[in-house]
Amino acid sequence: MTSLIPSAAVAAAAPAGSSPWQLARRELRRRTSVKISLVVVALFALMAVGAPLLSALGGWSPEQFDKSAVDPYLGGQPIGPLGGISADHWLGVEPVTGRDLFARVVHGAQVSLLIAFAATAIVVIVGTAAGIAAGYFGGRTDAVLSRLMDLTMSFPSLIFMIAMMSVAKDVNRILLMTAVIGLFGWPGIARVVRGQALSLKHREYVDAARVSGSGAWRILTRDILPGVSGPVIAYTTLIIPGMIATEAALSYLGVGVRPPTPSWGQMIAESVAFYDTDPMYFVIPSTCLFLTVLAFTLLGDALRDILDPRGSRT
Repeated sequence: MTSLIPSAAVAAAAPAGSSPWQLARRELRRRTSVKISLVVVALFALMAVGAPLLSALGGWSPEQFDKSAVDPYLGGQPIGPLGGISADHWLGVEPVTGRDLFARVVHGAQVSLLIAFAATAIVVIVGTAAGIAAGYFGGRTDAVLSRLMDLTMSFPSLIFMIAMMSVAKDVNRILLMTAVIGLFGWPGIARVVRGQALSLKHREYVDAARVSGSGAWRILTRDILPGVSGPVIAYTTLIIPGMIATEAALSYLGVGVRPPTPSWGQMIAESVAFYDTDPMYFVIPSTCLFLTVLAFTLLGDALRDILDPRGSRT
């Protein structure tokens, strides 16, 4: 109940006629954690979009070696303090190869966020469509889709992801990871949307639309979909950090994006061998991953409290 108090206070103080989205924006502006999360999310999104430009400003490409930045007599350790941080290499270099860590981090953000956002889009579209269809039509449609949700959720998804990624060889790894992650992620949001659709289909305005002769497609898109949009947006923001973590986990296990294409999970996996001699190589990509996941999680929690208060109590 405590999570509902700020929203209730804002609703009481809001001008008459304020829409739920206006109340949501007003409440989001009041939360310091949300403001910080939005700044962090925006920075990493801009980093991902502008990765080629940022790496060009740094003067290095993510695959370019700089043997002069590592000491061959010390097992390829970066020359200089903090992993070789200098005016030439803003975040230091990768041990042994001397590749610029800043260039690899920004390009890793592009790969990691691209996979996470694309997989989330698949999950939201498929899950919302399946949930609305199951909740509105009911009967056999609901039974088939619900059993499909149960079947998909019963699989040990991580094991199947590893198996599928290991079997597929000569394919685009980014497309494959997006499809595989999206395949196992849609039932969760489908269940949420199904419950909302079951409630909305008995509302007076839906009955009125049905009596007036509106077809199923018009009712689903004009009446049901807007009613479930709040929870969908809230849970979408909560899904994204899970997708980022899943991509990082698969890359960490060696079945994700393959070198030389950088990703945060892959960089963390490679840094394990050097964490005692070059801890910055481990700290930098791990910090980026941690901050991104934390920012999306805080933002998603706030949106869920505001847009889906009943769901936040369960």
